[in-house]
Amino acid sequence: MCGIIGIASNKPVSINIINSLKKLEYRGYDSAGLATLINNFINEKKCSGRVDELEKILFKSPSDGNIGIGHVRWATHGVPNVVNAHPHSSKNVSVVHNGIIENSDELKKELELKGIKFKSQTDTEVITLLITEALKNSEPLVAVFSILKKLKGSFALGIIFKDFPDIIIGARRGSPLAVGFSNNENYLGSDSYALKSMTNKISYLDDGELCILTENSVSFYDSNLKKINKKIHIVSKDENISDKGDYKNFMSKEIFEQPITAKKCVNEYIDSIKKDINIYNFPLEPKKIKKIILIGCGTAYHSCLVAKYWFEELTKIDIEIDIASEFRYRNIKFNSNNLYIFVSQSGETADTAAALDICKKNNVKTCAVVNTIESTIARNSDWVLPIHAGPEIGVASTKAFIGQLIVLYILSLKFSSMREEIDKKIYYQKIKNLEKLPNSIKNTLLLEPDLQLMAKEFLDARGSMFLGRGCSFPIALEGALKLKELSYLHAEGYPAGEMKHGPLALIEEGLPVIVIAPKDKYFEKTLSNMQEVIARGGKIFFFTDNKKELISENIRFGLRITNIDNFLSPILMTIPLQLLAYHVALLKNCDIDKPRNLAKSVTVE
Repeated sequence: MCGIIGIASNKPVSINIINSLKKLEYRGYDSAGLATLINNFINEKKCSGRVDELEKILFKSPSDGNIGIGHVRWATHGVPNVVNAHPHSSKNVSVVHNGIIENSDELKKELELKGIKFKSQTDTEVITLLITEALKNSEPLVAVFSILKKLKGSFALGIIFKDFPDIIIGARRGSPLAVGFSNNENYLGSDSYALKSMTNKISYLDDGELCILTENSVSFYDSNLKKINKKIHIVSKDENISDKGDYKNFMSKEIFEQPITAKKCVNEYIDSIKKDINIYNFPLEPKKIKKIILIGCGTAYHSCLVAKYWFEELTKIDIEIDIASEFRYRNIKFNSNNLYIFVSQSGETADTAAALDICKKNNVKTCAVVNTIESTIARNSDWVLPIHAGPEIGVASTKAFIGQLIVLYILSLKFSSMREEIDKKIYYQKIKNLEKLPNSIKNTLLLEPDLQLMAKEFLDARGSMFLGRGCSFPIALEGALKLKELSYLHAEGYPAGEMKHGPLALIEEGLPVIVIAPKDKYFEKTLSNMQEVIARGGKIFFFTDNKKELISENIRFGLRITNIDNFLSPILMTIPLQLLAYHVALLKNCDIDKPRNLAKSVTVE
């Protein structure tokens, strides 16, 4: 969500702040701003809209200063406008904030009783004014520390001070915050992506910790304000994530990267010589696992839903799935023989990270399936399985979802083999099929012209329905989510067998209904459910991998996808649904990479 950058340097920082904010645009935001210190004055510049607008403001009115903070905001408190944009500054203090202060109304009333006036509707301005008051009696670190104890909720903070023009203070509780190191320059950032162009030496604040940056030093403090040392990680330098190449947007680039990223992921986990899965160092002996609990949010939750079918088919392990925002508030019965698997693209998803923290406090074994191995969820898990998808910029996840599915499928296969619950011949055949997957994805992408044609049928629709059974049901949910995210068209994913229990009331003449029907044990049942929709005037879009002729009667569009393995059909069925949502959004002139109201990295509850 919100993105933070702070730079303490021996030279002007505004240009580097702008460049770093551009790298944080993928997180999703609605306003931007920065503040620098020059001649004992806080020079604040803000705008609603994109970082490009902020850059224009700076071009007309440059902002000098060797110390500065910047921010891209995803609105939580207050409408998106210039006043509510970050930083929030008083005469003496300027603050950028990611997170939510849950007791901000209470604290605001206390300040207003003292005659202190507020300019914005945000919870962040409360922090600024509280620190301003505390500075009357304390030096900056002690003042900030005293205020943090009053705050309820989550935060990552970057703070600068008029009367202390050589320092930036950072603090974290709940929301991620990274520190970067360089010569004559040090950095604060909400994630390592924003810092990688400037340094590959990164440390990460843990909950309750603070830091002080100057151009030549970084000091860390724990939750008791005791000075501590932090490990410096040497992070990999990714490809230029700001480069769309020849594509119109990042989402189309990422959709068409999927054969490459899928191949990389498969190759990382499959021993090409032994034709076996090379996953080791299990936190629990697979034969002793009583239950697996899969936990995620949004698209990651959908990957958990698919994985439940795989694990249940391939192993005798009891499987549960949970939405992270629900898991963290339930009265969970933890068991040391259970494995808790957390799935997150960014590895910073607030609800998922909080659910993981609860598991750690209850001393159970955890596994992270993530795209970012330096992330909070990865660092805090007992076991990490990277998806190797590379940087994903489009807010609507595509290649990361495919990566999650591949890793979870590979894990289910490995467990079934180690528990001796799958015939060896079938096991090795499934590995061979898995090696064919990247090429099958490549072939499926060739169906794009058909999806472009289908997309036109959605322009005048009031909504749509996505139906599937078995593993295809979660893919129906994911297809509906993609269409909602990108085109803002109402879409509902549903188990095809449940239509008669209510959703048939939504079917009307011409309503687009996508039926996902691979040739599996549910195929004939799905056809029967489809006929129920046809009888009520629904416009059918039929996706199958059945090698026989498509049933043509009363079907508006039919799409045949490569058949390689029923277990892999959910992955291939996802591809045309991504393309469909993309082309509907393109026809509607939507902002495909940055859908309204959404963020890539959901770091608030």
